[in-house]
Amino acid sequence: METMIIILAGILISVATYLLLSRNVLRIILGTAILSHAAHLIIMTMGGLERENVPLIGGGQKGPYTDALPQALILTSIVISFAVTALLLVLAYRVYRTVHTDSLYKMRGFDDE
Repeated sequence: METMIIILAGILISVATYLLLSRNVLRIILGTAILSHAAHLIIMTMGGLERENVPLIGGGQKGPYTDALPQALILTSIVISFAVTALLLVLAYRVYRTVHTDSLYKMRGFDDE
């Protein structure tokens, strides 16, 4: 199961890299969002995928349990990535309203390409 999730994270990272190398601002923002989701998958996989174990300690049971720290880190990372994505979308909208284009080359003044 972990191998399949790592392969999926690798595919997401390659798609995000392709989108980040684009000329379009919205594709770049989408690439950063996909890259953050790939990082969430990697953190979750590094924490270990346990089945039939609860993430609680207590009740007098001294058996194996699942560590809750990776889930807390992923939840914090999801909230931060949504906030960053929202900020980037607002900035892209403001730039589009000002410059009337979403191409990075046209924003820089390169008209030959």
